[in-house]
Amino acid sequence: MSFTDLAKETGLSVSAVHQRVRRLEKRGVVRGYAALVDYEAIGLPLTAFVSIKPIDPAAADDAPVRLAHLAAIEACHSVAGDESYILKVRVASPFALEELLSQIRTAANVSTRTTVVLSTPYEHRPPEPAGGGPGGDA
Repeated sequence: MSFTDLAKETGLSVSAVHQRVRRLEKRGVVRGYAALVDYEAIGLPLTAFVSIKPIDPAAADDAPVRLAHLAAIEACHSVAGDESYILKVRVASPFALEELLSQIRTAANVSTRTTVVLSTPYEHRPPEPAGGGPGGDA
């Protein structure tokens, strides 16, 4: 969104919006900007969440390092519960998912549990500031 559009949306002047955004960037609240990709358009229509658990619980907890080379893994989250990590993956087909699961199991010596996404009603929602509603301390 442009500073002009953001100013209209918030009821602030363009210069005030610009100052607030720069302050948020300086404080590290806004760490960067990214493109929102249409994954179907680039041939990766299948999204899945893959929970992984080490086969040997005594083994080193280095799965993120062992899996970093797999570009189909979009995100890796350390989690509490039975599994150690949940991976968000994007692939071209069920066959490609099966291949990726094999690569994950081999590379990290883990067992997997997979949930395939059927649809995504929403994603990339902006967070609500911890202090409450809009207009918080920017």
